Amino acid sequence: MDEKSDLYILWTNDNEITAEKMVFMYGINSKLQQWWENVTIILWGAPVKLASENKAVQKLIKEAKEAGVHMTACKACADQLGVTDSLTDQNIEVIYWGEPLTKLLKDNETLITI
Repeated sequence: MDEKSDLYILWTNDNEITAEKMVFMYGINSKLQQWWENVTIILWGAPVKLASENKAVQKLIKEAKEAGVHMTACKACADQLGVTDSLTDQNIEVIYWGEPLTKLLKDNETLITI
């Protein structure tokens, strides 16, 4: 079996400390230290609103993108919370994540849920 090279971080809470000290710390370092070839942070639920309003989180998003982390967000959440434009303005991919997440789970991809 080939070693997996993709890491997905499903970020679902709006705690700024958790965002900084886990989601972004591990996500960014995973790319910079080459622990994972591809790192994707998925914003789902409350983080879409946090990312649209919090300057410190926006700075972390920018740093993650510069490190090569793929940032993507749940479109249904973003639309319902009225923040889709703010996310797309930050160059965060905004898509419906239900089917892709189901595929990740069924394919036993490496997924951390925060």
